[in-house]
Parts: sequence; C-alpha cells; structure tokens
Amino acid sequence: MSTGTPEQLVTDPDWDVPTGPAMTLAEFHELEDDPNVERMLIRGILWESPMTKRTRDHSRIESRISQLLGNWADEQPLPRPEIYSGEIGCDLPELETGVGIDVAVVSAELEAKLGNDEKYIIGVPTLVVEVLSPTDRVAEVNAKLDNYLAAGVPMIWVVDPFKETIVVHRPDREPQMFTKLDELSGSEVLPGFSVAVKDIFNR
Repeated sequence: MSTGTPEQLVTDPDWDVPTGPAMTLAEFHELEDDPNVERMLIRGILWESPMTKRTRDHSRIESRISQLLGNWADEQPLPRPEIYSGEIGCDLPELETGVGIDVAVVSAELEAKLGNDEKYIIGVPTLVVEVLSPTDRVAEVNAKLDNYLAAGVPMIWVVDPFKETIVVHRPDREPQMFTKLDELSGSEVLPGFSVAVKDIFNR
C-alpha cells in the first residue's frame, strides 16, 4: 500500500530506512527526550528524524479538523468519543509500535479503558488523521499508514495542505482521494459526520 509520492514530501536518497537493533515499547518510552529529534517506534525499530516546527498551513488545518470533529463529538450521546490533537502519543502494543498522531478520534469504550493516568492512547483509535508537512519522508508516512491498517484502524485521513486533497485509507480497500469539490463522509465510523472538503482548506 502506498500514498503515492507527493512532490512536497522529502525523498532523500541518502537516508536509509532504519533496520535495528530491536527495541520494546517500554525501552522506547524510557529514552531521554531530545528537543531536536522526533522519534517513533515501528514494529520494534526506532525511527529518528530532525525535529521541525509545523507550518502555519499545517497547524491551521489540524486545528480546523479538530474543531469539526469536536463539534461532531459534542452532538453524540453519552458516553462520547474523545478528540485528541497535537502529535498525541499512540501505542499499538501488539505491533510494538509507538507514534505521534496529528488528530485522533478515540471511542468512548477505549477512553474508559485508558483512565486518567495514561499519558498516551494505548490501543486502536477510531480515526487517525495525518496532515502532511514539507519535511515528511515518504518512507515514514507509508510506515505509519501500514501499521495503522495492520493494527485495525478503521479509517485514516491523509491530508495534503499543498494539493488540498484528502486520501481516505480503510482496511482491505483501495485508497480514495477527495478534492475541494467533494463531500467527505466519515459515517462508516463517525455516525452522521460529513463535511465539504473545501471547508477544511479554505481560509
């Protein structure tokens, strides 16, 4: 499965996909924070890249999506799903994977299991939203997508601020691209949610 190769994504011929040594999630979380390094653990392999600041477009679109999903969640019956944003940590223990997610929808059932003391999401979100940045590497984006799908995430949105498109990924289905002329529905996993794609990108 591939997202394609948007022109804005980094395709660095001198950068190799990490190969090891293997690491557990527990060991991953024991690493000392480095403000200059962004890390994720994919199937027990540590991936590191330089920490970069989010662009205005990235932050604006992430905030807009969080707002739209938050408005939807507020209209749901109790107990409601929870909306997280801002590179929320997410552990997928069965895959020895730990990543940061731009926006995530967590079901009320999973939220109840987490309790108030957990720092991160532990388990499979209902929806994962990844907003692309100019510094994102194709291999990193595809590695995250492959692991989300393998873990059973039912819906993933890959949002491209440059092309103003959203590609929807679901398990066992071909990716589907939506443009500013389309209506994006999440009703399969978000009952009643629908938004015009142009309303996500327009200023």
